[in-house]
Amino acid sequence: MDFWQEFLASSWGKEFAAGGCGGVAGIVAGHPLDTVRIRQQNCRDGSAFSILKNIAAKEGSLALFKGMGAPLASVTFQNAVVFQSNATLSRAFDPYRAPNEPPSYGSIALGGTGAGAIQSFVLTPIELVKIQLQLHEQSKKGPLSVAKNIIRTEGWKGIFRGLTVTMIRDAPSYGVYFWTYEYVREKLHPGCRKSGQESSGTMILAGGLAGVNSWLCCYPLDVVKTRLQAQTPSCPVKYNGIMDCFRKSVKKDGTGVLFRGFGSTVCRAFIVNGAIFMAYETSLRVLNNTDDSVNNSN
Repeated sequence: MDFWQEFLASSWGKEFAAGGCGGVAGIVAGHPLDTVRIRQQNCRDGSAFSILKNIAAKEGSLALFKGMGAPLASVTFQNAVVFQSNATLSRAFDPYRAPNEPPSYGSIALGGTGAGAIQSFVLTPIELVKIQLQLHEQSKKGPLSVAKNIIRTEGWKGIFRGLTVTMIRDAPSYGVYFWTYEYVREKLHPGCRKSGQESSGTMILAGGLAGVNSWLCCYPLDVVKTRLQAQTPSCPVKYNGIMDCFRKSVKKDGTGVLFRGFGSTVCRAFIVNGAIFMAYETSLRVLNNTDDSVNNSN
């Protein structure tokens, strides 16, 4: 058996592969609204609809997908890390639970928190490059060119700008994320956590609500992260850290600035995470069924 077959035959390998499939589905489904969110957060006036219309009219409809290459190229790995880490950590926090029993809700929350912290190291450079691309309307540069320019001008430390705020944002929000998904799907389809036989509607609704719930607990931090990562060496430095960004943003634009773009983000979160969990659960079923078929044939 070659490496790839051995990899997919293991439970952690299946979680990793299924998580990657979910990540790709989520990026494709939600990137246009993510572009709107980033532009709203970075002091762009107007409603989500007006921004969508202006981008399509002035830059072309493909501009809604500007910056998608950076997350799409690496989101398979990033999302795979999240789902595989959550599965592993959730089990680790429930060592005495039978293998055929799902982890407790508390273990799921702790596993998600750990997974969010781990994936921050992968996500920070991806989102930095994506934000730089999304905020430069006339830029023809690709993600690799932007990444190389950041490293050349700011060093390797520059590519991880925003790591601290990303970790503070993602650790608790991923705990809420995975807890919400497991809780909602069990309520909608009792027994599915053990059987894994929930309907497509259950996957989409539970995934969508998980995404919305995770954003509710961390959105102001995301606004701060966007503003910190939007800065470039060629522009005057506006913010000197997380708290400085909080203070200056609120002082200039009021507390409402911390929820700017929230509506489009919540809409996107439902769409994206419904797609992520649908793709994840479906891929996991396919991998498990394929494994069962191989075992039966042997």
